[in-house]
Amino acid sequence: MHLVSVSENHKIEKRIAITPEIAKKYISLGLNLSLPTNYGVHLGFKDKDYKDLGVNILDDEKEILSKADIIIQLGLPDKDKLNELKENQTLIGSLNYFSNQNILEDLKTKKINCFSLELLPRITRAQSMDILSSQANLAGYKAVVEAFQVYEKAIPMMMTAAGTIPAAKVLVVGAGVAGLQAIATAKRMGAIVFATDVRMASKEQVESLGGKFLSVEGAENLETEGGYAKEASDDFKKKQDELLSETLKKIDIVICTALIPGREAPKIIKEEMFQNFQEGSVIYDLAAIQGGNTAFTEVDKEIIKNGVKILGEANILNKLPVSASNLYSKNVFNFISNLYDKENKKLNINLEDEIIEKTLIK
Repeated sequence: MHLVSVSENHKIEKRIAITPEIAKKYISLGLNLSLPTNYGVHLGFKDKDYKDLGVNILDDEKEILSKADIIIQLGLPDKDKLNELKENQTLIGSLNYFSNQNILEDLKTKKINCFSLELLPRITRAQSMDILSSQANLAGYKAVVEAFQVYEKAIPMMMTAAGTIPAAKVLVVGAGVAGLQAIATAKRMGAIVFATDVRMASKEQVESLGGKFLSVEGAENLETEGGYAKEASDDFKKKQDELLSETLKKIDIVICTALIPGREAPKIIKEEMFQNFQEGSVIYDLAAIQGGNTAFTEVDKEIIKNGVKILGEANILNKLPVSASNLYSKNVFNFISNLYDKENKKLNINLEDEIIEKTLIK
């Protein structure tokens, strides 16, 4: 079988789906692997690195796609590349079903198998394939680093002959994978960390990392069966607003990570709350691409309101593309290993397998 990947639009996506380390594993699995010229050169992976492993390096991406049985990408390819796909090919990636539903439905009618990996079920067997968790870990770490970089004071407490510099106080909104990594990173750098989440199950995890959990009454009812946060009631939102408004008076840096799958990000830091911030505070909003957790977040812009800097990028992982590519490519390899019938050298789309059934666009 022919497995391929073609170049992403580097203006919006610097990650790649197949690193040399993983290319070697695909070839060991018995797959024929083809990539375009300069596929990973922007990350320091030379064509020779791939060729030495037995990868076919070709100049023409149309030729690569025409021969493909399996195509692996980060996101949904652009229209020109999608037009090259043909019946019975399989497209695998983070295809963002909720935003690209019409395009994916069209591909399905053309009998192209599409697997969108952000739809993976949260089960033990799927953990090694979980692209959301691996990428969110890096995003949570990098959000803290970016926020600390623009914060104009020291982060850890420092005792000097000239006096004591107090430790920065950080609030992490949303204690999922990204939030927990943000807590751990901020603690390692010497900050005092607080966190809030609508799921009471997060309390123990936050406290195990050294953070203080800000509990809102009724939080135990706001977790889905899949472990995600769900939409809060108006009564809960009111209580959360009161708690946050008071907490923000002592906070220097806020890391926002709250997302609801397939929905606009909840507005948690509201306009009136900016009156409570200390001037010089910083917000990094990881939910920017889905509308943001603050009233003023704008994608890829630094906004200043009442002396508070608000940051949020379309793709923060473009600042960690090598690490992010390494993890993503491993996740996808584990998914394909589960999908590929090595003995018969073909894909086994077994809908009784929950991993396959949940990720296939049907």
